Formats: sequence, C-alpha cells, structure tokens
Amino acid sequence: MITVAQVSPLPEGVERENLGGGVNGPYNDFAPVISPDGRTLFFCRSNDPSNIGGGRQDIWVSQLQEDRTWGTAVNIGSPLNNREHNSLMSISPDGNMALVLDNYGTPDGRHRSVALSRRVASGWGEPKSIDIKNYYHLGGERGFTMSNDGKVMVMAINRHDTRGGNDLYVSFRITDTEWTEPQNIGGTINTIGQEGTPFIASDGSSLYFSSTGHGGYGGFDVYVSRRLDTSWTSWSDPINLGPSINTAGADLYYTIPASGDLAYYVSSVNTRGEGDIFRVFLPESVRPRPVALIYGKVLNKKTLEPVEADIVYEILETGENVGTARSTPVTGDYKIILPVGHNYGFLASAPGYASVSDNIDLTKATEYIEIRRDLYLVPIEVGQTLSLNNIFFDYNKSTLRKESRAELARLVKILNENPSMEIEVGGHTDDRGSDQYNLKLSGERAKSVAEYVAAQGIAVQRVTHKGYGKAKPVDTNETDEGRQRNRRVEITITKQ
Repeated sequence: MITVAQVSPLPEGVERENLGGGVNGPYNDFAPVISPDGRTLFFCRSNDPSNIGGGRQDIWVSQLQEDRTWGTAVNIGSPLNNREHNSLMSISPDGNMALVLDNYGTPDGRHRSVALSRRVASGWGEPKSIDIKNYYHLGGERGFTMSNDGKVMVMAINRHDTRGGNDLYVSFRITDTEWTEPQNIGGTINTIGQEGTPFIASDGSSLYFSSTGHGGYGGFDVYVSRRLDTSWTSWSDPINLGPSINTAGADLYYTIPASGDLAYYVSSVNTRGEGDIFRVFLPESVRPRPVALIYGKVLNKKTLEPVEADIVYEILETGENVGTARSTPVTGDYKIILPVGHNYGFLASAPGYASVSDNIDLTKATEYIEIRRDLYLVPIEVGQTLSLNNIFFDYNKSTLRKESRAELARLVKILNENPSMEIEVGGHTDDRGSDQYNLKLSGERAKSVAEYVAAQGIAVQRVTHKGYGKAKPVDTNETDEGRQRNRRVEITITKQ
C-alpha cells in the first residue's frame, strides 16, 4: 500500500502555531524530537514539580490526536528519567531506539557523552553508555543528533579546536557502543559565535542547526546546510530559515518529521512559559530531500505470528548496507526511512529463520510517500519454502545481474550455518509465452542459482534445481504486479 502523507494543518493564515496546552505549560518546555512518522513528540520539561527528583529536567512525550492536535503530555518515567538532567536527543524511525544524554550511573573519570536505550516488552531498557573515542567537552550546553540509519552522530560541543562557543562535530559508528573521535565539520558551518541544537533530517544530507554567528534576526537563528559529499565536512552555505521561524529571541531545537513539510522548534517569544514548542510549515526551498517511510509487521510466514527481528536494508545496485532497524517487541511492527533515488532491498532477520527479502524502486520518486510492506520469516524446517525476491536476471535470460549478489550471499550463509541442510531451487514464470519456453527459462534460471551457490563452496548434492514454468502461480496473471510476483525463484528445504 502506497500513500502520500497528509500534513498537519495549521489554522488558516497562521504561519507559526504554539502546540497548545497539551504540550506547553507554565514551565520550560524545550528540546523537541519528533518521530519520523510525525505521530510522537518527545521533549524536555524543567521545573515541573512532578518531574522525577523534584522538578529538575525530565523527558516527556505527547501523541498526535485524530484531529491533528497534540494530546496531554506524560512523563516518560524511569529508567530514562532519574534525578539528573535528562534529555532525549534522537529517536530511530522504528521508535525502538532512543539516544539520550548520558546522566546515568557513575562517570568513572570519563567525560559523559550520550547513551542508547532500546525498547523492550515492558517499555524502555536501561540506557547503555556510548564510547566516543577521545570525547571531551569543555563545558556548557551540549547537543547530539543521530542519522536515521544509526551510523552518524553530529554533536554541538566545546573542544580545544572549537572556533567560538560550541562547534558542530561529527562521529561515525564503529560498533554498537564504539564511535570515532569527534571531527570538526568545518568553517562553512562553524563560526566564532556559537552553534547548537543540530538535527540530521531523514534524507541523511540536510543538517539543521542554530547559530549566533551567521547574522540573522535575533540571538540564535535556525539554518539549514546540505552535505556535498560523503565526508560530512563539506557543506553548502547555510540558509537562514527566515522570519516565519526565526524571531528577535532565541530560536532553537529544530526537528522535522520524515514528510519534511512541518518544523517543530522552541521559541521564547509569545510563550505560555519560559520556552514553548511551536510548529510551522516549511518553504520548499528549505525542506529536506524527499524520502519514503516503509512500515509494516515482521511475521512468521508459517503461523503469521509477529516476530522480534532486525531489519536490514541495502542499495541493490551496489550491495551497500545502508542501515538497520528493529521490529517492536510483542507486535512485530517496524519502520524504516529510505531516501529517494535508489533501488533498495530490505529484509527481516532472526535466529532460527530464513529471510524473505523485499525490494522497492525509489529511483523515480519525487515526493514523500508511505508504503506498507509486511516482512516474512520462514522457520528453518523441512518443507518450508521462501521466495528469493532480490534475485534478478537479464530480460528473457538466465544471466544473474549484479543486484542479486547480496541475496545470493545470504543464501550461501544460510547453507554454511546449517551444514546438513539440503534445498531445491525452483524457477517460476508468469503465463506469457509457451509452456515449453517457460519450462526451459525457469529451469535455466534455477540452474544458474544452484551453480552460483556451488561455486561458493557448497556441495553440489545439497542443492538441486528444477523449473516449474507457469504451473505454480502465487498471484493473478492479469496485472503487471501479479505477473511480477509469479516470475520468481524459490528455495524449498528438503532436508534439515
């Protein structure tokens, strides 16, 4: 299912809107983080007597209502909130991983940076500290943001090579808990003033931040800059987001959903309390590049029960892994964000299962879209069949295309991990063409896959192959989509 998302309407004639009493109150409400699907808002609230520890700084959360207003916020509770100053910096597209300021436990002589908390069946798990090599911060406010693929962090900190107050730095993930040393992202963005509250948009290339050093309308103004290459240190000249967002006061903490049409941020002008959270429509010129939000459930193909699993997505042209996500415990729900312009493969992965991959071609997409795709996992049992959806051939031939390499590598990996497993590779076609032609083509394609697997060191007797032609359709042959599903390669487990 494909839908174009509907934006949250603002009252007619209103350029910027206070989110109202469900979110903003007499206290200081700040540091918003909007979930990529635009339906959950996390933010900080200080001085509220109901905060854990008597009012210091806690994380609160509000849900978007059916009438597109924001519901009454609630304290997110422990373990994310404790007696320290707590703040949520980023939320993953699936809503299952939160980047939070590390004010948990004992620092043991190190400089505290950030921690990761993962969602568990009962709520949020205990935050685990991230080790950023040679991390230190010379004092003052600090801010962090993580890319949707979980591979890049941009941080606003003060170090010995900082140009003014805080500068923006970039760090790259090495492992789940280890990151590279912060690298200054350069003088195009950093000034002798102060840069802060960075936010990496869902397109992975648009960086929004606040600064006092680029001129502007008041104290801190919000700017956007575009990444020019893969280094994260080469940027376009920052663009001020304009007077509909920036005021004579301090405008900070810019965050946007994947749709890219609305901005949520903090202002100190015309507020209910010390600071309030507002939303505003974005002009096209300062929106991030379009992306697709892919969502659905991860299901056991045999029982249709939900499965907690990792979701891996890759660019098919290159086989490059461009991110991972995790399905929600209990429900199996997942969400991933894919920038337009590529043909992607994605799949779920869990112990004891073989993955049924899927793919989506976004090379011609030009606007934000939401696409539902349920993902399936096949139990590794005799008689179970799974489709290799990311196996591709040249037109009317059995020549494997390079986009098939990642899928073939996964098949080889399954066979290596299960050394007694034997499989049949089955080739299938739609109903176009003669029976003889379809049997021949499907048989040759199945043989190509079997020969590739054997060339990777898998014993020939473990992999048989057969062409079924059009005899076993899984969908109608009356539509292009149905015929595409019928043109497939499957494996069936014949011995475990």
